[in-house]
Amino acid sequence: MPRFSNKRRVAHTADQMFDLVADVERYPEFVPLCERLVVRQRNPKPDGTEVVVADMTVSFKLVKETFTSRVTLDRAKRNILVEYVSGPFSSLENRWSFEQREQGACEVTFFIAYEFKSRMLAMLMGSMFDTVFARMSAAFEKRADAIYGRKPAVSST
Repeated sequence: MPRFSNKRRVAHTADQMFDLVADVERYPEFVPLCERLVVRQRNPKPDGTEVVVADMTVSFKLVKETFTSRVTLDRAKRNILVEYVSGPFSSLENRWSFEQREQGACEVTFFIAYEFKSRMLAMLMGSMFDTVFARMSAAFEKRADAIYGRKPAVSST
């Protein structure tokens, strides 16, 4: 099963980065390949987490696919878990974590593991997904700079 992970230190707080990633409705504005995102449900839970069910449409050249995922937002732990519900994958799991660091910076950890149902789609999309995920991580940092203001560079770990 293909996997991708990335750890970046960014010049924004963990709460700011959590809020940015949790704002899934805005993804079509800045996330590479994300053409459309529709939130079906948003359910606050008694434990303080929130569960969002959303349909995301991704488009690349002649390929356009929509998939549904369940997103668990755990603000207290600064974790986001994305679980696959339906669509072109046989499995998909995506995790984000945000750890506060000194001087208003934070460390953002991104992990995704996925497998396509279709061998043809896997061959077509699989080879470029690592590049897309790297661009996606950078897109969130660029979006944070635009929303929260650009800060001095933070050394990467």
